[in-house]
Amino acid sequence: MGRALARALLAAGHPTTVWNRTPGRDTEALALGARSAASPAEAVADAPLVLLCVRDQEAARTVLDAAGPALRGRTVVNATSLTPDDARANATDAEDRGHRLLDAAILTPTGTIGRPEAIVLFSGPAETFAAHQETLASLGTVRHVGEDPGRAAAFDTAVLDLFWTTVHGYVHALALARAEGITGAELAPYAQGLPLLLPPLIEDFAHRADTHHHPGDRSTLASAAAGLAHVTHTARSRGLDTSVLDAALALTRRAVTAGHGPAGVSALVDLLTAPQE
Repeated sequence: MGRALARALLAAGHPTTVWNRTPGRDTEALALGARSAASPAEAVADAPLVLLCVRDQEAARTVLDAAGPALRGRTVVNATSLTPDDARANATDAEDRGHRLLDAAILTPTGTIGRPEAIVLFSGPAETFAAHQETLASLGTVRHVGEDPGRAAAFDTAVLDLFWTTVHGYVHALALARAEGITGAELAPYAQGLPLLLPPLIEDFAHRADTHHHPGDRSTLASAAAGLAHVTHTARSRGLDTSVLDAALALTRRAVTAGHGPAGVSALVDLLTAPQE
């Protein structure tokens, strides 16, 4: 992702200095006209805008510490995937160290960077975002989502929650199919129909969650519990790990036991966010 960000900035004509934790990974950017730096401090020395994109919070903190006083007075855009609380802690640290910070959440793959279909969310001071919006727009479609430094990371975390649980569900479905003598190639055409259901369901559930109104007009928690039960039973009988299914079934049954069986499945949002006794 870091290389994709550098390519987009260079393609837009912005003078760009690059530094990578792994020597030799900057060759593509150098061929496109970037300047190489020997250290994080050297990389930011002449840059009003600094983009950081590494593996995790620990790596980000290591790089920021290495840059040290060289960051003072500059704007850092941290595009590392991290938790909302990490982003808030980084903002406090930035204020103490004398540099400005925007947290960035990149919601699309590397291949989209530099094109309109790339979606990058930013949180932190609105005036800081506005000051660099033209440059940041080189990366794709950019949006400021709030002053709270952790808000972009919160969007990112929620989207990744959806992505990874969906991917896990498909991987588990392939394993269950294999256990029943069905190949992945045989299952795939039927699995393709499920994504077509998601766009209207995403909009509908979002509205229900925001209004706390969960009618069971299409499907109910009671029917969902029944469906989850037979899937879980089948998977367990074939020796598959059912820990994720067990958790989903337990949550659904808890809602049914609490009297929400006739409600729609979106009612689980309220159950998940209710204070636990």
